[in-house]
Amino acid sequence: MSLTKKRILPKRGYILLLAGTMIGFLIFSAISLIFTEFKSEEVIEGFPSRIEFEFLYTSEKQGWIESITPKFEDWFFKEFSIHVKVKLTVTGTHDSVNRILDGSIKPTAWSPASSIWIPYLNTKWRSLGNDYDIALSWYPLVISPTVLGVWESFKESYNITCFKDIYNLIKSGKDLKYGHPDPLLSNGGVTILLLEFAEAAGKMPKELTIEDFKNETVIEFVKTIESKSVYYGKSTGFFGAWAVESGPSAITIFGVYENVVLENSKKALVKWNDRISAVYPKYGTILNDHPFVILNAPWVKNWEKFAATQYLFFLMNEENQIIAQKHGFRPANPVVKLDKSIFNPDNGISYELKVPILEPPPGEVLEALFTVWNKVRNPGI
Repeated sequence: MSLTKKRILPKRGYILLLAGTMIGFLIFSAISLIFTEFKSEEVIEGFPSRIEFEFLYTSEKQGWIESITPKFEDWFFKEFSIHVKVKLTVTGTHDSVNRILDGSIKPTAWSPASSIWIPYLNTKWRSLGNDYDIALSWYPLVISPTVLGVWESFKESYNITCFKDIYNLIKSGKDLKYGHPDPLLSNGGVTILLLEFAEAAGKMPKELTIEDFKNETVIEFVKTIESKSVYYGKSTGFFGAWAVESGPSAITIFGVYENVVLENSKKALVKWNDRISAVYPKYGTILNDHPFVILNAPWVKNWEKFAATQYLFFLMNEENQIIAQKHGFRPANPVVKLDKSIFNPDNGISYELKVPILEPPPGEVLEALFTVWNKVRNPGI
């Protein structure tokens, strides 16, 4: 079998497997992830008594990952008679990229919120003088669309279906409070800002150009919405927790992931007697596939790669993908059916995604987005 250095599966979740069973595919994936990133002359020699590796991942997955990881450590010892310790480090997606690049964190495995960041990391890595990519292979762990979180009390009075509705409310004089994670730190902030600009320009995100970020009509639309922002969080999961803790008087509408709404909806109801519901923008949303990447970095050793590959296998098994749903994630393992008892309006979210699924723009447009952010953001925050 010839194993080449390529992405294991397409970026988007819910891709039907073309051949074989899911279990067989995952075994192949596990083997591939080990050996495609080894040099041909490398071998795993000896058996250590203990392996430790760092997993850098985003905050919205924290509840799920922290519930699963101790089980993995126990399972690994039973399977291989080797103690393994997974050091969990949580931050926002953009911040995780920056920390890998500046060397302040040297993880074995990395899971940003979206695979759109993988080519971005590789480009930035090469700009540091490296002649190879640091991210070669990846597999989506879970799926979560970007949504607007809206308090039920506000939703009952105003029919918010998209960013244009927010813009029109602001223009009519409505004093609402808006917010989302900082796009310079978080993928959630990037996807929300992309959706704002896409609606403003009347385009799909993948059609956005650098010139759209210079269009004064487009700028005015986005700047008007951002003028009502009260907070820019450092990560999407942390931002959602802040919104619930602060309550409907502190923030009215905010951009997060679907799973953040589900994890916090009941907490909000208990604390404020008001619930958060997800609004899926009618012009479309971006799916976040939470890829698992074993880094092709000089600090990553062979046994760490092996343990990280087994960790991926463990996270993708049916039992743990079912647990992921309890934390609001749609399973990336297509064998696992979506649980209607979780994904329903009573929990503030929808079972079916009835809006268009939009593709993000290329890397150079993302770079331009980061530049224009300082022009459209609320300068008072």
